[in-house]
Amino acid sequence: MNKERVFIIAEAGVNHNGSILIAKEMVDVAFDAGADAIKFQTFKAERVVSKYAPKAEYQEEATDKDESQFEMIKKLELSEKMHKILIDYCGEKGIKFISAPFDLESIDLLYNLGLEIFKIPSGEITNLPYLRKIGGLKKKVILSTGMSGLKEIEAALNILMNAGMRREDITVLHCNTAYPTPIEDVNLLAMSAIKEAFGVNVGYSDHTTGVEVPIAAVALGAVVIEKHFTLDKSTRGPDHKASVDTGELKAMVNAIRKIERALGNGIKEPSASELKNKLVVRKSIVAARDIRKEEIFTEQNVTTKRPATGISPMEWDNVIGMAAKRHFSVDELVEL
Repeated sequence: MNKERVFIIAEAGVNHNGSILIAKEMVDVAFDAGADAIKFQTFKAERVVSKYAPKAEYQEEATDKDESQFEMIKKLELSEKMHKILIDYCGEKGIKFISAPFDLESIDLLYNLGLEIFKIPSGEITNLPYLRKIGGLKKKVILSTGMSGLKEIEAALNILMNAGMRREDITVLHCNTAYPTPIEDVNLLAMSAIKEAFGVNVGYSDHTTGVEVPIAAVALGAVVIEKHFTLDKSTRGPDHKASVDTGELKAMVNAIRKIERALGNGIKEPSASELKNKLVVRKSIVAARDIRKEEIFTEQNVTTKRPATGISPMEWDNVIGMAAKRHFSVDELVEL
């Protein structure tokens, strides 16, 4: 991840609905939109939830109410073969493949498949054996922090680093796990609080509708942005409704690229594009009326007007009280 360029993750998640064809089409969309990476989810339902686990409220609204959480996510698994197909396809397209493992065996699978970046989802931030296992891999880590406070984030970071990770290899994402997130619950300034508290790179994982909030996060210093997208918001599934469509994804990426260029280097100085306006819009000291030779310059007979090709108004106090060395006509630049 290049700190000078925002790392944009197009989150496919489980919006492929278990179809390798849809997943590959989502790779195409993410690449065409200009994202740096596309992210999926790696899990085996049997290792993640019990057969009696209830669904979240947003999942109830977007899926079959009669099926359990286990039944819902079982249909959304990606097999090892599908992972390999997608990794190869991403390599052909030129976009990075990332996946978030949800169980210990899935961590091993992704490691053996050669992943260099591991995404820790918000739900695993309090899973000590999980965190310890990922920390021991000594890869780059992106840690989402939905539902967490600073103490839980600190504990997770300590586990990762005690297992062998370097702080500079960890990026912490501020996140709210409501799908979709109410705008009043975003609390985007918490991202800055995380950076200040732990001295880590920070970013933002977004679940709001629209693209305004992730763009604002870039302006606040996010180095990673993650955003769910879908090929069709009306598709049945847990995350489609809270995702952006293909057009919105492309618009978000384009806006982020503009914002990161607009942020600049933080040095306040005239830019090359505006220097040509300097003489035109700034002012000089000029005669307010005809001034005779040897007449004293006063606040009544001189004033300031454009252009800035004469004496700067910042020299006003030095000019007032001096004697004119020649005749000056009204509007003529004053000389000493």
